[in-house]
Amino acid sequence: MRTPAGRIAAVGLVATLGMGCATTGSGAGAGGAVAAQERALAEFDTRRAVIFDGPTGAPITFDALADRVASADVVLIGEIHGQPRGLACAAALFETLVGRAPSSAALSLEFFDRHQQTDLDDYLSGVTDEPAFRDATGRTAENYPPGHRAMVLAALDAGVPVIAANAPRRYVRLARTDGYDRLRNLSEAQRALFSVPDSLTGGGYRDRFYEQMAGMTGHGGPDPESADEPETEDERAERQAVAARLIESYYRGQNLWDATMADSIARALSAGRRPVVQAVGRFHVEHDGGLVQRLRALAPGAEVLVVVMVDETAEAPADDDAVRDDVIVFVGEPAH
Repeated sequence: MRTPAGRIAAVGLVATLGMGCATTGSGAGAGGAVAAQERALAEFDTRRAVIFDGPTGAPITFDALADRVASADVVLIGEIHGQPRGLACAAALFETLVGRAPSSAALSLEFFDRHQQTDLDDYLSGVTDEPAFRDATGRTAENYPPGHRAMVLAALDAGVPVIAANAPRRYVRLARTDGYDRLRNLSEAQRALFSVPDSLTGGGYRDRFYEQMAGMTGHGGPDPESADEPETEDERAERQAVAARLIESYYRGQNLWDATMADSIARALSAGRRPVVQAVGRFHVEHDGGLVQRLRALAPGAEVLVVVMVDETAEAPADDDAVRDDVIVFVGEPAH
């Protein structure tokens, strides 16, 4: 039985909005998740990867995908945060890439904010060691999973830059609470840490965001059925208006993330880096997501390859997968 795509996107969206793209849980469960990710990283077999070309549905090999990655200008890897086989596959792709083109590639990560760039650079250049790097950036086993660490280590070994691509959470929060004009009026040094979009992304991306947010507990106001008295028309209208304003505020934050990451990638392209591999939550990129649209607007001539991880197993993609951008990688646990 296939897992509905919307359910997967909702899980990724909750993580993105509620916990700043956290990768695992906390406590004892987090330790188990990290152990599972370490096992997946050690055991991942590229020969058994289940990969399909998105537009045609034709199966392709890992090596064929690696060839496409190496020839692209930008590779957007839409991951499912914390999914062990997906993180292992992304790490294997990047390690294969830097083995082929170490002099020109770059790694761009959603999971580091721009104010952490110096900390990354200090680590990559040997100014600090890994414990100091982890301390400076607040990296723990939970928010720096083995797959991401493997990518950073591959970049370190190959001398490839790693880009802290995202906007710091404090500015995303300010975008939600005060709006974009508040951000535009900050100092030049502050504005360097984010990129304010001129407008919000429309179309299917906005529709999917609103649909997912509207279905999340707590975003529609009190449950009318649980109230002591029936809800009046005016009360319903007010509740819906409050919910709409709340969702709109979160969408401003989402767009600030997209705009900042797209700008970070475009800057790397301008500096001569190719391919730039961006690891990011899949909601940002699947189905022509907001990051994809903003990047194409900033770098219209760039060849962008979108690789979407799907937490399922399949021998062939279903009809709804045919619109999942360029490449689909099924990373669900195979039956034994």
